Amino acid sequence: MTFSILVRDAKTGAIGGAATTGSLCVGGWVLRGDLRAGMSASQGASPSTFWGEDTLTAMKNGASAQEALAGVIDPDTGREDRQLAALDLHGGTAHFTGSGNTGAAGGIAFENGVVAGNILASLNVLSAVRDGFAVAEGTIESRLIAALRAGAAAGSDTRGLQSAALLVLRPNTAPITLRIDYHDSDPIGALEALYARATSGDYAHWARQVPSLNDPYRGLDQS
Repeated sequence: MTFSILVRDAKTGAIGGAATTGSLCVGGWVLRGDLRAGMSASQGASPSTFWGEDTLTAMKNGASAQEALAGVIDPDTGREDRQLAALDLHGGTAHFTGSGNTGAAGGIAFENGVVAGNILASLNVLSAVRDGFAVAEGTIESRLIAALRAGAAAGSDTRGLQSAALLVLRPNTAPITLRIDYHDSDPIGALEALYARATSGDYAHWARQVPSLNDPYRGLDQS
């Protein structure tokens, strides 16, 4: 139903993820992140939001991505209908794809990142997402959107796309958390347009003044 990418910027400490699917509301279902833990993407034929949240909790408590993933998957008797990717704060990654997921499905890890997907036209979609991020320029958000576009161009979700989402967390700034819960033709394009709006004008000025991990007591500039 979905393809997603999780990445870490070793230079800045930023972590981020993006996802798109042929169904509704991919952001709320799939992406989770915490600057004190890492990132997770929980998806699949019968996705569990608990998987994503419990993975973050485990990594926040010191587990690696692989340890956190194993701890979530092993006790779940419904695991074969689910898919999970995890990224810890050291750049460690893990992914799992249950056998109940249909179509081309799987995951690939790379340095400081991981891609996962199911109901894909082919597994080439996964490498296209990875390579799309690697060759793109600009902000981590722009590169993640480019990665989604590359996956769509390589075959995408076999049903087409209806929703897309972006989540980027940095220690020094407010989170970028954007969702296109439904679009009838180009959710990735709508996500890109929303990102442009969210990082310009009055909204961007306001967002630069709200609390961040490294400045939790920041307030509005009243001057």
